[in-house]
Amino acid sequence: MDSIHKGWFSERGELWPGQALSLEIEEVLHDVKSKYQHITIYQTKTWGRMMTIDGNIQVTERDEFSYQEMMAHVPMFLHPSPKRVLVIGGGDGGVLREIVKHPEVEQVTICEIDDVVIDTCKRFLPSLACGFDHPKVRVEIGDGFQFLRNHPNSFDVIVTDAPDPIGPGVSLFQRDFFALIHSALREGGVVCQQAESIWLDLPLIRDIVGYCAALFPAVNYGIVQIPTYPCGSIGLLVCSKTPGADVTVAARAPTPEQQALLRYYNHPVHAGAFAIPQFARVAVDEAIAHGRSVGTDGIKVAEEKSS
Repeated sequence: MDSIHKGWFSERGELWPGQALSLEIEEVLHDVKSKYQHITIYQTKTWGRMMTIDGNIQVTERDEFSYQEMMAHVPMFLHPSPKRVLVIGGGDGGVLREIVKHPEVEQVTICEIDDVVIDTCKRFLPSLACGFDHPKVRVEIGDGFQFLRNHPNSFDVIVTDAPDPIGPGVSLFQRDFFALIHSALREGGVVCQQAESIWLDLPLIRDIVGYCAALFPAVNYGIVQIPTYPCGSIGLLVCSKTPGADVTVAARAPTPEQQALLRYYNHPVHAGAFAIPQFARVAVDEAIAHGRSVGTDGIKVAEEKSS
């Protein structure tokens, strides 16, 4: 494999030119090409098993919990009573694993386009894919756009575990997609989307924050620390349909039993995730102001397409 040299895997991507992250590899456990992408499972020396897709690190067993917990629990604890939840992407099952820790949930649907990712993770990453085993989980294999069009006003929380904005993944960072999410959320609904890196993707972050500010009355951007992602962190774009909502403040607290199951998320970490560096805060606030000035035409577009 081109990404391995003298026993070291190196992640090099066109979205982060001039830099690489390297991990020492003990064994290639699985390598398969699906209809959509190239999936590889490695046994690393110090980070457990690792999955890459098209050469980009998706998860390692050592640090995956930070991303999965924040993607799931930030929006879930923002909603006072999340009954129906949708996950777009997330074929490793980690976000599902976290969502079903909320007893209020009646059903969580995952819409994943690539069933090979799900099958691979069930076989090689069972600590994540255990999320698929819960009786409240419903699996839909298909395109997230079409699923959203077919399910207006259906969900209390939507989590978009989006791939990087390259190739087909670009569509999950465009205004029409966020408008469809807005349409699919019920009154008071909350969405959390993977939102890239402030060190690498600030122009993209400006765009998606602006799109959402034109659609949602409450929008903010936070950061999660995860060592094996580019530059060591990843962004969360969090939006609520509730006017006046402050997404930095959770509506509910984890029970002692829930908190005992969590390794990253707690209330201080929830609030602190949105305390971002000044250059990023200025960019986010400017994008929110711009989005507010644009208006809500995108909502009408989505509603027309889904009707």
